[in-house]
Amino acid sequence: MSENRRTIAAAPDRVWDVLADGWLYPLFVVGASRVRDVDRGWPQVGTRIHHSVGTWPLLIDDHTEVLEADPEERLTLRARGWPAGEATVTFELAPDGTGTSVTILEDAAAGPGVLVPRPVRDVALRWRNSETLRRLAYVVEGRT
Repeated sequence: MSENRRTIAAAPDRVWDVLADGWLYPLFVVGASRVRDVDRGWPQVGTRIHHSVGTWPLLIDDHTEVLEADPEERLTLRARGWPAGEATVTFELAPDGTGTSVTILEDAAAGPGVLVPRPVRDVALRWRNSETLRRLAYVVEGRT
C-alpha cells in the first residue's frame, strides 16, 4: 500500500470540512475531472460522489463510495474508474502542533491495477498522492 504524508497548516476540523464537501474533490484529487453529483449525507458510510476521471473528451464516468468515516480522523473510500479498476483510499488526520498531519494510504482493490507489481504501482501512487496532498493543502489553507 502506498503511503504519503504532509502537514497542512490548519486544524483537523478545517481539513475535514474540505474532505466532507464532495463537490471540492476535483480541486485536489489528481485525475478527477469533474463531479456530476454528490449523494445527500456525504461522507456518511455508503454515500457516493459521482465523478468523471480523465481528460476531456476521454472521460470515464463512475463513482467513489465511503467505506468508513470518523469525522476529523479518518475517511476510507472505494474509488472506481472502470475499466481501469478500483482503489481503496484512506485519509488519516492527526493534530500536529497548530496544523494537521494528513496521510493518504492507497492501493489497487480490483481490476487491472492489481496485476501491476506492488513496487511499480506504489511508485505511481506515491507520485500522484504527493500532488494530491499538495493540492489539498492549497484548498484547505486558502479557505477563509
